[in-house]
Amino acid sequence: MGSLLAAMGLVFVAELGDKTQLVALGFGARHRIGPVLVGMAIAYAVANLLAVVVGGLLGAALPTRAIGLVGGVLFLGFAAWSLRSDDNDAGDGGGDSSDGGAGGSADGAMPSRPARAVVVSVAVAVFVAELGDKTQLATATLAAQGPPVLVWIGATIGIIAAGAVGVVVGRLIGARLPERATRIGSAVLFAAFGVGLIALNW
Repeated sequence: MGSLLAAMGLVFVAELGDKTQLVALGFGARHRIGPVLVGMAIAYAVANLLAVVVGGLLGAALPTRAIGLVGGVLFLGFAAWSLRSDDNDAGDGGGDSSDGGAGGSADGAMPSRPARAVVVSVAVAVFVAELGDKTQLATATLAAQGPPVLVWIGATIGIIAAGAVGVVVGRLIGARLPERATRIGSAVLFAAFGVGLIALNW
């Protein structure tokens, strides 16, 4: 139980203000909380499981440089996708009549994208952001020193809690901004992460 609590507390604190929490914030500003939390939980659970298996059980090091470069390219792709979605919405007349012809922008970021697509998008983005991150490396280190299963459970609970804070903050911000502004903001955030990861790992 001590390993579980230690992993939960350490990962929660380490994740505050981290890039994956900011990614969760960006998605929370654009989409409903439910699908974002589901996608985020899936990504964190898998990423932490990978850390426990690779770092804790196998004692191997993650290829952080290669992961960083691939992650940077993927984040640039997410940025382009966000901007393209914005252009497509504008070309469609800003939404259907059920939203008063405003595409939900009058009430902030309430996109019409299916929940399944949101879950997949969030899961992929958060998983990529977490690969090689300091919290994943910390989880691998803890797994090498304590029961891997308890470390995985604790780390996953801690990182989901931190990510949920980001999602809620993003939802509050998104509710006060037009949909176009949240899309552009998310694109800029993703692009910044992409360029940063490429620059750091080149």
